[in-house]
Amino acid sequence: MKIKKFVLSAAVVALTSIGMSSYAIADGRGFTVEDLVKMERIVSPVVSPDGKHVVYAQRTTDLEKNRGRWDLWLINLTEAKPTPKKLTNVTNNNEGNNSGPQWSAKGDAIYFVSSRSGSGQVWRLAIAGGEAQKVTDLPLDIESFKVSPTENQIAMAIEVFRDCPDLTCTKDRLEAKAKNKASGKIHDKLFIRHWDTWADGRRNVLFSASLDNQHIASKTPVNLSGTLEADVHSKPDGDHEDYAFTPDGKYLVFSARIAGKTEAWSTNFDLFKVSAAGGTAPQNLTADNPAWDAKPTFSPDGNTLAYLAMKRPGFEADRFQIMLMDVKTGQKRALAANWDRSASNLTWSADSKNLYTSAFDLGQLRLFSIDANSGKVTALTDQGSVAGYDVQGNTAVVAKADLASGVQLYKSALTPSSWTQITEVNKQALADVRFGKYEQFSYAGAKGEKVYGYVMKPWNAKAGQKYPVAFIVHGGPQSSFANNWSYRWNPQTYAGAGYAVVFIDFHGSLGYGQKFTDSISQDWGGKPLVDLKLGMAAAAKKFPWLDSSKACALGASYGGFMMNWIAGNWNDGFKCIVNHAGIFDSRSMYYTTEELWFTEWENGGTYYDVPAKHEKFNPSAHVLKWKTPMLVTQGELDFRVPSAQSFAAFTALQRRGIDSQLLTFPDENHHILKPANSILWHQTVLNWMEKYLK
Repeated sequence: MKIKKFVLSAAVVALTSIGMSSYAIADGRGFTVEDLVKMERIVSPVVSPDGKHVVYAQRTTDLEKNRGRWDLWLINLTEAKPTPKKLTNVTNNNEGNNSGPQWSAKGDAIYFVSSRSGSGQVWRLAIAGGEAQKVTDLPLDIESFKVSPTENQIAMAIEVFRDCPDLTCTKDRLEAKAKNKASGKIHDKLFIRHWDTWADGRRNVLFSASLDNQHIASKTPVNLSGTLEADVHSKPDGDHEDYAFTPDGKYLVFSARIAGKTEAWSTNFDLFKVSAAGGTAPQNLTADNPAWDAKPTFSPDGNTLAYLAMKRPGFEADRFQIMLMDVKTGQKRALAANWDRSASNLTWSADSKNLYTSAFDLGQLRLFSIDANSGKVTALTDQGSVAGYDVQGNTAVVAKADLASGVQLYKSALTPSSWTQITEVNKQALADVRFGKYEQFSYAGAKGEKVYGYVMKPWNAKAGQKYPVAFIVHGGPQSSFANNWSYRWNPQTYAGAGYAVVFIDFHGSLGYGQKFTDSISQDWGGKPLVDLKLGMAAAAKKFPWLDSSKACALGASYGGFMMNWIAGNWNDGFKCIVNHAGIFDSRSMYYTTEELWFTEWENGGTYYDVPAKHEKFNPSAHVLKWKTPMLVTQGELDFRVPSAQSFAAFTALQRRGIDSQLLTFPDENHHILKPANSILWHQTVLNWMEKYLK
């Protein structure tokens, strides 16, 4: 189901300190939520045009201010033992973040977004040294940007009122609304709210401006997409990958969904071409496909436009097929049509002969190379999960993690066995931590089909002992826990607290072929529940250190739905349940969530047309069978699974006299992100588990 300032209270600090000391022993200690929250995080590696450097963003956590801070770092890839160099510096006196790095065409400077001046603007930093220079100075924040290959223009996504003639108009209108004592809002179409934000009439619009000596020549950029009622980039998760310059810098192609009255139930994104200088209406390049077209990127020789495309309208988890379009003729063809994986992004090789993409694959998230002519697919990474990557010439850099390590950077000469680790973030902070050992296993699940899962030992596991189990169910549902590192649902936080962990990629998960992914739709409580039951039994049989008689089930989003479903349909399997943002009632979910295409596809249509399909796996219909103690948690800014779902589940528990707790966060959305809130959430969960399992 596709994501203010606070100070840590003395109670929370004391609680985490107690938790840490209880896990520590002389020869090491377990991993704690405080470790998780304080970890530095790496994203967005971008390799210089000559392949000699990589720039990336790295986050540190400011516990006092209850927030993360982003800075840019640089590594010289030609050094045998490279030492990362910090390029920007966020301090307590400078609240700005620095992120989204992009190299200049010559590789002599880095463009990035920084809020150091009080608003999000584009800056330019010369690699030779000196202070960063402001490229834009606009009255509104820049949401994303891309500099043209010729470096004479810049494209920017800016949130504006589309009827405003200039950017100042939007700023003035927002200031006037803030002063208005009347707080009422009138809506005449969906979305009225999306993810965690109420609609106020603004759209992300793509603008362009010419660059004169690395600065925009005018404070009135040209509107490129504003004639379309669409967000460019898309909300809430889009970025600069939603649009691309042609190699000559004369045109831009962007992905957009026309809103109108159907936005809340449409996944029809199309690719539009427009002159980078403006003055022309956007031209639809993919009108023949009523489903999702995304991530346009031009080959360096300018002959081919590569992009991702789904086939089925209304299905957000359809396979993303790689498409190639001949720029001159407009002819399209599918690349690697028989490769049964869903691509997530695209990067061309410098010679325009290969494409690179990452995709879930059998419990890993791997980087692949695909021959643009033959479609031959080659895996470039094996174990672990690629969180980001870039390729220039024969040099590749990936940001990769696994179940026992946060993201680190690795470089390669583009051969599967040549990866070398080039960062060691968190090494000192976690020097005394012993992580739980993990192993992938498989078994015969629903319909006798092979299903994969992982088990993880407690950090201090001893031979011959059994351990209580944290049984985690992933969300999505079309997702995968995979061999990955999470900063929210991390199995190591449970292993560090002395629990064994089991997590299953049930029917519907990614990385096992599109048929396997499709199999969950209209069957939410069917095959997945069978997989979970059989998975727990198979794990307990194969790994004797699992004490499945002492287990707690945990899940969020779809995983939270499954907690509610388990409560009524597997009510003898667990000593306790933890349900975060779980669907409780199918009817109210349909009429209060925002992205209707999701509930309509997963349940075979609208609620009013096919109510029986929605009701088939409705947890609220099975409350009479509930008996397992449940902790319910919820962010009140969650508009994907509205908070009433969790309130209703808690009401049912209380009215039935079942031991239960409700933990809510007024300032969080579908995810619990703020450091203090994350610590409180984890400690509340661990206390709940300890009550019933230890």
